[in-house]
Amino acid sequence: MNAHPLHPLLARAAAAAAEVAAAVPAEVDLAAPTPCGEFDTRALINHWVLYTSHGLEHRARRLELPAALVARDFTAEADWRPAYAAQLERAVAAWGAPAAWEGDVDPGGSPFPAVGIARMLILELLLHGWDVARAVGREIAVDGELALLVGEIVAENAELFRQYGGFAEPVAAPEDASAWERALAASGRDLRWKA
Repeated sequence: MNAHPLHPLLARAAAAAAEVAAAVPAEVDLAAPTPCGEFDTRALINHWVLYTSHGLEHRARRLELPAALVARDFTAEADWRPAYAAQLERAVAAWGAPAAWEGDVDPGGSPFPAVGIARMLILELLLHGWDVARAVGREIAVDGELALLVGEIVAENAELFRQYGGFAEPVAAPEDASAWERALAASGRDLRWKA
């Protein structure tokens, strides 16, 4: 039995995120601002690593994130970049089980379809991947199929995310913007933001 059709896209999103992490300079200023106004670079990386790798695996396995993991400062660990890549591989493998895509995931008292959770996590991998990349003066490589998927997920969830402060108001994208740039703009990200 094969995994869900979204599984290869999840794997590609995870690979793109791992590439961003690998490109974060050793001398990065962890107190520097990011495109996510509420996060400095340390907080953004820790949020991204926690939810898109450990959270990704725990959601597939229907497990709660332990408090010690939630409180961990991944950026304080010299090997956080390869550790993140390895954890992403474990998480993607957990979603390789067809059962991971069935039924609901209950992240804290609100059951939500597993497919919807996986779609949200693809969003987190790539949108926060862009945030991290931009914060450290790098780029993220998102292929056309992933860009269209992210745009679709943003369109479906933007109003809900804005109610909870997850997205800012949409910004204008240039007329010749790519599908990826349009998805970023629709999520409220300023394409001109630079560290």
